Amino acid sequence: MTFKTPAFVGRVLGAAGLLLTLTATTALADWPEKAVTIIVPWAAGGGTDATARAVAEGLEKRLGQPFNVVNRTGGGGLVGHSAIVQAKPDGYTLGVITIESAMYKSQGLPGVAPEDFTYLGRFNADAIAVNVRADAPYADLGGLIEAVKADPANVAASGANRGGLSHLAWVGMLGKVGVDPVKANWVASDGSAPALQQLAAGAIQVVSTSPAEARALVDAGEAKTLALISGERSSLYPDLPTADEALNIAWSPLPFRGLAGPKDLPPEVVEKVGAALKDLTEDAEFQKFMASRGFSVAFQDGAAFQATVQSAATGLGEAMTSAGLAK
Repeated sequence: MTFKTPAFVGRVLGAAGLLLTLTATTALADWPEKAVTIIVPWAAGGGTDATARAVAEGLEKRLGQPFNVVNRTGGGGLVGHSAIVQAKPDGYTLGVITIESAMYKSQGLPGVAPEDFTYLGRFNADAIAVNVRADAPYADLGGLIEAVKADPANVAASGANRGGLSHLAWVGMLGKVGVDPVKANWVASDGSAPALQQLAAGAIQVVSTSPAEARALVDAGEAKTLALISGERSSLYPDLPTADEALNIAWSPLPFRGLAGPKDLPPEVVEKVGAALKDLTEDAEFQKFMASRGFSVAFQDGAAFQATVQSAATGLGEAMTSAGLAK
């Protein structure tokens, strides 16, 4: 046909390319157009799961699509964090990351490092606490530490996998008071929920986890919280002493929970999720929910959150090295 000239074909192809570009841009600007998956690397029933579901509900209300929480457990959080890193960077698979994500590299575990994520924002940060059975023979943290010093193998503690934050917080504290971390009796678990079940059953003596996660057992009269492994008292638990006060040490690992996605998420996704998360953390109902569960609200935008994670990776790497856990 006479109109199929090179110039005409060029104009058609150019127009088609422009149309595709405009269509892709419009589609991205309209994100999310379908349900979004939120991967949680820890078991259902724990603090990360509970807060993730509250965040997912808040994002759904603000962004107009379902945000579905999926628990991917195993490997001390490595399975779930890896799933976030390996997801397609289109904004439809995001996740809640915890401080363990900053630790795998120092542990010699491949596949997840701080630089592998796109950071969307932090919504929570709470100190780890030392929790024991209500009938335990320790009146305070000092009494527990004396028992550990006398026989480290006789005091079994749990709260996460070996090398997880709860483990490092516990053995790091023991190291500060002269107990060889290698001799500490640590029972690995897939998060706080199963560890607290073991505590209630009398299978272990200590759970190193946030006071919020131990709250149900404490309220039921089955457990008591002795102290925070922190340098500062918590506004949520002002009557709880810190390990720094009780033991005259300086050791303050601070776990966090925040939203992230795989590397190279589109800027539009980062902007929309970050803005929605900030708005959620300022919402009175969300703050009330968090406080009712004993969780703080501690928002950081994506850039600040990334800096926090990178700083944590450095500090905890040093702690792992001193405990003989770095590889």
